[in-house]
Amino acid sequence: MTGGPGWELSCDAEAFCRETAAYLRADPARCTVLLTTAQTLRRHGPRAYGGATPRCGWWRAAADGPVEGAFVHAPPFPPALGSMPRRAARELAAVLRLTGTDLPGVQGTDGSVLPFARAWAGGGWTVTRRLRLLGLAEPPVPLPAPPGSDRPATPADMPLAVAWLRGFTTDTGLVPSTDADLTAQARRRIADGALHLWEDGGRPTAMAARSAVVAGQARIGPVYTPPQYRGRGYGGAVTGAATRAARAASARQVLLFADTANPTSNDLYARLGYRLLDQHSDVAFT
Repeated sequence: MTGGPGWELSCDAEAFCRETAAYLRADPARCTVLLTTAQTLRRHGPRAYGGATPRCGWWRAAADGPVEGAFVHAPPFPPALGSMPRRAARELAAVLRLTGTDLPGVQGTDGSVLPFARAWAGGGWTVTRRLRLLGLAEPPVPLPAPPGSDRPATPADMPLAVAWLRGFTTDTGLVPSTDADLTAQARRRIADGALHLWEDGGRPTAMAARSAVVAGQARIGPVYTPPQYRGRGYGGAVTGAATRAARAASARQVLLFADTANPTSNDLYARLGYRLLDQHSDVAFT
């Protein structure tokens, strides 16, 4: 049974997936963050990302009409907005404000994020990152591999994984996470067999994660190479390994986000066979 017009909020990932199924699957690539986050919450529970209780929601223009917009908020990350009418984005800002929610920022497609930011903060916001949503072309393009090989991370790699997740957060300017949050994220990815390490001479040199396959798509990320190992091809090698693993897990489409301001990673992903699908932004409130 569908609800009335406007936004309906929930802390139930099962309800979110049920109510938004047609909306999400109509364009799974552009809904990738919502799909993978909701699936993770369903599988691992509300503390999968650490942080506070997650919240999600969906929007209808008319009672019993189709869902035309949705969001998922899994702290410590900011809310991720899917595509939606500008009216829905403005209404979401008003609804979340009434709940007393304190937001450090928001992320998602430009058409949703920018009207939300204006409604939430007036002029008190700034775009901190512009991202390119990339999809793997057919067929994947192999690159010459550096010395070493990939392997799945194990529980013994937890301290390394937490440190490298923190390095990724710092390098990309994301909202800082607590050690408990990073530990929860690393433990979940390792348990899923979804955290890949490139190892050269017995030393891990780069890391790439992949999401579960949902609605035929999987997403690669985060990808991180410590500064002392950069420029040697390790990041490309481990990204390629994670990409192949996603394809082996029956992903029909493999996605990743690339920072528009990082020409090195954009060139690498292009050589791996990834092509532009959409533009996203991260916004911080000031």
